[in-house]
Amino acid sequence: MSNVYQTPESNLVNDKGETGDYGSIEKAISGDYELSIGSVLSEAWEKTSGVKWPFQLAFLYYFLVFIGIVIVLSIVTGTLMAISQDPSMGVFIQVVLQIGINLIGLPMIMGVVIMGIKRSVDVPISAGSVFNYFSKMLPLFATMILIYIMVLIGLFLLVIPGIYLMFAYYMAMPLVVEKGMSPWQAMEVSRKAITHRWFSVFFLLMIMGIILTISMIPLGIGLIWTLPMMMIAYGIMYRNMFGVEAETVAE
Repeated sequence: MSNVYQTPESNLVNDKGETGDYGSIEKAISGDYELSIGSVLSEAWEKTSGVKWPFQLAFLYYFLVFIGIVIVLSIVTGTLMAISQDPSMGVFIQVVLQIGINLIGLPMIMGVVIMGIKRSVDVPISAGSVFNYFSKMLPLFATMILIYIMVLIGLFLLVIPGIYLMFAYYMAMPLVVEKGMSPWQAMEVSRKAITHRWFSVFFLLMIMGIILTISMIPLGIGLIWTLPMMMIAYGIMYRNMFGVEAETVAE
C-alpha cells in the first residue's frame, strides 16, 4: 500500500448503469493490472468506430485556440520588445510566451485525453470537453515543470534514470485531472504503477508512435483514424491501471 495516495477502490459506472471491474489506485501501485500491447491496440481500434469526428473536431478546437494564442501573444510581446529597446528583454518575453501557450494548451490536451478515457468505458464523448479543464491549469503546469526537472536530473545521472522517468511519469497529468491529485502525488502514483510494466508501456508507446508516423505519410489522411485510436489506447491504458471515477463518466 502506498503512503503517497490512498483512496477506496472505485467502481466504474457507465452510462448504462453497469459496473466495470477495471483498475484502481491500489491495484495500480501493486502492479495488479493487465497491459497487453495487442489487446490495447485491438480494443482501441474497435472503439474508434463512430467517434473519429468528435476527436478530429476536438483537435481542430485545440489547433485554432493554439494559433490564436500564438498570434495574440506574439503581437503583445513584439510590442513590448519595440517599447523596451532592450535585446535581453527578448529572452524573457519568449519565456513568457511559452508559459502562456502551455497554460492554455495543457488543459485542452487533457480534455482530449479525458475523451479517450471516456471512450475506453463506452460513455458518450463530446469535442467540447477540451474546454472543461481550465480549472486544472496551474496544477497541470506545475506537473509539467516538475516532470521536466526530474527527467533532466535523471538524464544528467548517466541518462538511463532520465529515460526511465520519462515513461514512468506518463500517466501523471491525467491523474491530476481525473483523480484530482496534486502534481507530486500524481507523479509518484504514475511512477510506482508504470514501474511494474515499464517495458510494456515503453514498447506500446513506441508502437503507437510508429503507427502515427506511418499514417502521416499519405498526406496525413491516415491520422483521421490513428489519432482517435491513439487517444483511446491511452485511455484504455489508464482505465486498466487506475479505473475511472463516476464523476468523470457523468461529465
